[in-house]
Amino acid sequence: MEQQYVTPLLEAYIRGYEKRHKGMPEAPERKDHYFKTKEDLPRVRAVLGFLQGVIPAGQCQSLLDVGSGRGAFLFPLLRDFPSLEVTCIDILPHRVELLQCLHDGGISNLHPFMGDICTWDAPDKKFDVVTMLEVMEHIPDTDAVVRNAVRLARNYIVVSVPSKPDDNPEHIHLFSNEDLKSLFLEHGCKKVKFMSVTNHRIMVAQR
Repeated sequence: MEQQYVTPLLEAYIRGYEKRHKGMPEAPERKDHYFKTKEDLPRVRAVLGFLQGVIPAGQCQSLLDVGSGRGAFLFPLLRDFPSLEVTCIDILPHRVELLQCLHDGGISNLHPFMGDICTWDAPDKKFDVVTMLEVMEHIPDTDAVVRNAVRLARNYIVVSVPSKPDDNPEHIHLFSNEDLKSLFLEHGCKKVKFMSVTNHRIMVAQR
């Protein structure tokens, strides 16, 4: 069976890649496979469902996605909400490079940055919604990431984390619902609610 792709994103990526790397003797490998059509992960479906409620209500016109990685959440987000202003921040240069190709290829509402969410000094309440899917369990300074995420958000912060131990050596924290609730209330959120999907917990914190 022929593999299908998320065509608008793939086409934009290829255009941006050609603009950025044409004629370069040591250009990075093109990552077309990142844009293959596949079923959204359960946690991604849950967060997209939340956004489908707040975007039409005018509560999310700008979104910051932290640690966008391989695009497991970001690419379905861009697919489903092609007009949403999306900023992403990641600490890995090759991830940011791929996202910059998307921007340069025509996804002009996507704004990639390389940086650390714990110390990023963007203005207060710059984004209506901040998403951090599968991010917090990797970051040593839990207070710093929560403090800055809350500072940057105007309306909501959406977090997903593993709900049980696993064998990923990069997972250095395991959060309970109470852990997350305490952290986000302590750093200025008014209330939180939780959703559960297999092996993960999702929290929506309201400013």
